[in-house]
Amino acid sequence: MGNPLWAPWRIEYILAPKGHADCIFCGIPRASEQDQRSRFVVASTRRAFVMLNRYPFASGHLLIVPHAHVASLDALDPADHEALFRLVRESTTRLRAALKCEAMNIGINLGTAAGAGIAEHLHVHIVPRWSGDTNFMPVLADVRVVPQALEATRDHLLGYFADLPAASIDGDIGPASAVRGEAT
Repeated sequence: MGNPLWAPWRIEYILAPKGHADCIFCGIPRASEQDQRSRFVVASTRRAFVMLNRYPFASGHLLIVPHAHVASLDALDPADHEALFRLVRESTTRLRAALKCEAMNIGINLGTAAGAGIAEHLHVHIVPRWSGDTNFMPVLADVRVVPQALEATRDHLLGYFADLPAASIDGDIGPASAVRGEAT
């Protein structure tokens, strides 16, 4: 048999309790800076925040999460809905600049049957993609090759999200054209 392929970070997910007593997203706005760092928060606005997915499909796999604890788009109030998708748009611009990705998958899994791991709190996935980034690993071994540690990815992305005002009115995030492809 050939050499084994190791994905030791997956054991945390495999062994973790699957029923969440508390929502993992709801405590983030009030969390300390250190706790936000350990939970891979990249940026936070008044109505939504950006964090790395702890179990990514690719480097830079982001979650855009409204502060409102709702399970569906129609449950968001209009201001939260607008702020969420403004932050999705801003995040795509920043990811493209930071990671030089060629494309992105953007999606929402609404409900457990649709694949939502945390169905009770709506969140948007943004997965950066590059030509040739898929290979046989997910098909044959149920393993993803992610070339950078989450801590390093978060540190790299911070500068690209630094111009998002932490306590702004989300409608005033600013134009995506302000991101010039370089960290501030």
